[in-house]
Order: sequence, then C-alpha cells, then structure tokens
Amino acid sequence: MSLDRIDIAILEALQKDGRISNAALAEKVGLSQSACSRRLDSLEKEGVVRGYHARLSNAALGHGMTAIVHISLSGQFGKTLADFEAAVKRCPNVLSCHLMSGEYDYILRIAARDLEDYERIHKEWLTAMPHVIKINSSFALREVVDRTHVGLKPDMA
Repeated sequence: MSLDRIDIAILEALQKDGRISNAALAEKVGLSQSACSRRLDSLEKEGVVRGYHARLSNAALGHGMTAIVHISLSGQFGKTLADFEAAVKRCPNVLSCHLMSGEYDYILRIAARDLEDYERIHKEWLTAMPHVIKINSSFALREVVDRTHVGLKPDMA
C-alpha cells in the first residue's frame, strides 16, 4: 500500500494517541470526519494499523524482571519450528518471540516477577518446549528505550 502525506499524518496521530476520536483525528489531518473514517478503515483493512491496545507496566503488575533468552533448536525443519512456535505462544510470560538468523534460532523477551519466578518459567516452560537444545538467558538491568511507534517520513509514499 502506498501511503500519502494524509495517511502518514493519520498514523503519526494514532501512534501518539490511539484513543483519539475520529472527529479530533479528522481535524488534526485536515479531512472531514467521513473521509477520515474511510482512510482509517482502509489503513486497517490493508494491515497498516494492526490494532489498538493499552500499554501496561510489567513492573506495576509485579513483573519487575525482564529476561532476554536465546534459544537453539535441534534443527530448522518446518515441523521443528512449528512445534516450538506453538509451544512458545502458550507461555504467558513470553512478551515477544523472534525467529532469528545467526547463532541462535529464536530470541524471546520474558517478564518475570523475580529470579525465582524466572527459574520457574525456565523449568516449567522453556526446557519443556519441543526441540530446544540450548538456552542462554540474560537479564535486563534497566530499560533504556521501549518504543511503541515507528518514525514515519512523508517520502514513504
């Protein structure tokens, strides 16, 4: 999908405030409310806007530790990857999971209450996942950047 300057303005506004009303969004980007609504519907249907959600604080909810976990599997066959991915999707502490190139097959970001909780997650979930042959865990000391938005440039169109 080719994005014009109005689409980009809509996306920038939504990234700043996902709860903005259609009326306020239309005013901000210089469209009528109906035209703005049609544009937004199109951006949603094309998958540019994937959804709306509230950002919660893991720390405020008792998950003060973030672990970055590198996983190696026994191979990268289709069934091996599918089995692992199905299992990792069931683990409620996994915040993100990425199939990687390079030394490790996957990188996971995991929320845990503390080191004891991470040990539980490691024993009950990570080591039990199919085809896992190596787990390398690191613990975040401090979050420096956690963006929810991507920079948009008018020349994207």
